[in-house]
Amino acid sequence: MPIPDYETLMLPVLALGAGGEVRIKDVIERISGQLGLTPEERAARIPSGSTSLIGNRVHWAKTYLKQAGLIEQPRRGWYRATQRGLELLAKHPDRIDNSVLIEFPEFREFRNRSRAARTEGDDGPPPAVSPAAATDLAAPAPSPEEAIAEAQATLAALLADELLERVRSLPPAGFERLVIELLLAMGYGGSRPEAARALGRSGDDGVDGVVDEDALGLGRIFVQAKRYQAGNTVGAAAIREFFGSLNMKKAAKGLFVTTSGFTREARDTAEQLGARIVLVDGEQLASLMIRFGVGCRVTRRIEIKRLDEDFFEDLST
Repeated sequence: MPIPDYETLMLPVLALGAGGEVRIKDVIERISGQLGLTPEERAARIPSGSTSLIGNRVHWAKTYLKQAGLIEQPRRGWYRATQRGLELLAKHPDRIDNSVLIEFPEFREFRNRSRAARTEGDDGPPPAVSPAAATDLAAPAPSPEEAIAEAQATLAALLADELLERVRSLPPAGFERLVIELLLAMGYGGSRPEAARALGRSGDDGVDGVVDEDALGLGRIFVQAKRYQAGNTVGAAAIREFFGSLNMKKAAKGLFVTTSGFTREARDTAEQLGARIVLVDGEQLASLMIRFGVGCRVTRRIEIKRLDEDFFEDLST
């Protein structure tokens, strides 16, 4: 029998997490058994050969359910249904797919992040419709290149979520070092390890790190790093305190980085204080980490080749 697509697998994946924590490897085996897959079907691989087809689709079902807040992952490789997921199962749905997930605001936000990642700085064709937008019945089918670009954007949005989740679990000192590593990767201080150093100790006067702005050390940027959970936003008071710390050090520029976000009052305060303080929230932090390869790595590259018209034109003359 053909292996069901990831949307078809959403309901059984959620149902298997209704009784408490389950290991994803065990879920793949149980669903394979429920489907009656043969050994050959269980061993079938995705085109890249990196994982099994059934395992890949179960993982994608789990990933999308998580984006909708229907499951949670208390530890790596395990998951369980949330209260929202249990309430959905209590309605005895015949099927759970993207048309169901789109009802939840977290999933709609995820879809919007995917589309934003697709269009940001892109000179290619217009955005395609993502799998999450399958409920838009009137939407045109994407071209093959659009589909690839949209899939890449979806993967980037998921990676950003995973990065923030891992960063928020770091100890404060680890987060401070991460910010310094990111600044070095972005080219500050000429990417010399000695150009940046985490302060993060008692007596740092409200500053967590400092990075040389150039290879000669002619300018410095002082850094404040706040590792907050989502929803615990940084307010105006923290910005004013950081501004005071910069004044004490007679610093010209400051960078305030958080894993959460900033209130409108905080952003207004930073703007009123002049261009001395740049604010980077969790979403922008994850985007920069992906762009400069901090905390992530390339696992696969895809080449797209087109017909060389000039080559054949030369042969025709």
